[in-house]
Amino acid sequence: MYLFLFGILVFAIEILFLNSGLLISLLFSTGFMYFGRKYQHTFLGKVFFVIGGVSVFFTVINMTTFKYAILAAIAYLIMKVARSKEQPERIEPLMEEVIEPLQTIKPWFTNKIFGSQKTPNHSYTWEDVNIQTGIGDTIIDLSNTVLPKGEAIIFVRNIIGNVQILVPYEVEISIQHSALVGTTHILGNDDEKRFNQSIRYQTEKYIQVQQKVKINTSILVGKLEVKRI
Repeated sequence: MYLFLFGILVFAIEILFLNSGLLISLLFSTGFMYFGRKYQHTFLGKVFFVIGGVSVFFTVINMTTFKYAILAAIAYLIMKVARSKEQPERIEPLMEEVIEPLQTIKPWFTNKIFGSQKTPNHSYTWEDVNIQTGIGDTIIDLSNTVLPKGEAIIFVRNIIGNVQILVPYEVEISIQHSALVGTTHILGNDDEKRFNQSIRYQTEKYIQVQQKVKINTSILVGKLEVKRI
């Protein structure tokens, strides 16, 4: 802090008393930069700005204050290095990282570039779905599983293909769907072709019930079908 204040004092003394020509030079250079910035959309304005910037640069590096600042910075670094060597080395105990065993669970759905996939035809344990697919169809049948209490999640992002979700009658659902080009068939409601649209539906008792499914789908080209079974 004291070095900084002393540098400002030396700068003021140099400009005002020791070398008054520096003040004129700086004013001249900053004037060029000001008009260059003001008319920067023109070629002449750009030339003025460059001339002013170069002039300011050479004026500053030739100042005694600048040389003092360089010497002060070097002295400060030397002091920091000397102080660091004087301080004793701190040795901290190494904490051994505890590795906990993890169980690998194979999901029913995986990210695929090509190919269709569906839930098994037999009973299976429910797991939230979060997949990205390229070209292919996805079929999710919820009648062969027991949904947990709370909100089950189905999140499907597809490039080209159809997504079909089969939902039991007693399960409430919320649907958010977006598509670039495609159609929807949701709980018996047919919709015409959509172009670059996003829709959202939910059944009447979705908020009140504990057991429900949140469906979030995104398709570039394809059809979304949600129906009861």
